[in-house]
Amino acid sequence: MKAVIFDMDGVIFDSERATYLCWKKVAEDHGLAGMDEVYRRCIGVTPEVTRQICLDAYGEDFPYDSFDKKASALFHERYDGGRLPVKEGTREILTFLKNNGIPTALASSTRQTRVESQLREAGLMEFFDVIVGGESVSRSKPAPDIFLYAAEQLGAAPADCVVIEDSFNGIRAAHAAGMIPVMVPDMLEPDDEICGKCKAVCRTLTEVQRKMEGKDLL
Repeated sequence: MKAVIFDMDGVIFDSERATYLCWKKVAEDHGLAGMDEVYRRCIGVTPEVTRQICLDAYGEDFPYDSFDKKASALFHERYDGGRLPVKEGTREILTFLKNNGIPTALASSTRQTRVESQLREAGLMEFFDVIVGGESVSRSKPAPDIFLYAAEQLGAAPADCVVIEDSFNGIRAAHAAGMIPVMVPDMLEPDDEICGKCKAVCRTLTEVQRKMEGKDLL
């Protein structure tokens, strides 16, 4: 292990659950049923795929843009200004990596400006040597592009990079990149396919750190 690449949503921040709560509230206000399952299908996919999942579930006349705008406004109202919860063990593992001189990147499908804003508000910017937003590559996860680009920016060979992800597409992307995929499940539990692509499945970042300390992720 010569470098570590983190996903952000669902790994660094408890943002998948925060977003879900906002979606659920807006759905309840509009009498939409089945949002739990619809949201789960949207985890780790692009905005375009998210839109289509919602249209498939609620009909082509579903006002997705309006729904998304209301959910986004509620999210900002609730979680801006450093109020977005940080996942257990985040600061500890980042401090461990920094103290041991291990280069660290964050590679997220989220827009770069939003990534940097959320990291800055949480006081986590200083821990990352490289930050890559979704617009930096033309193909989104499960394509490996964003992780390969992050490794290139770190100056690390793909095979030497541990990738920490919570989504199926993120694990698929890390595996396709020839990296060392580690899943920390958030709202989705890994199935047989995903387990087969993982070096390890850990319940928290604290467990990931213990494996790093024990050199179990080589």
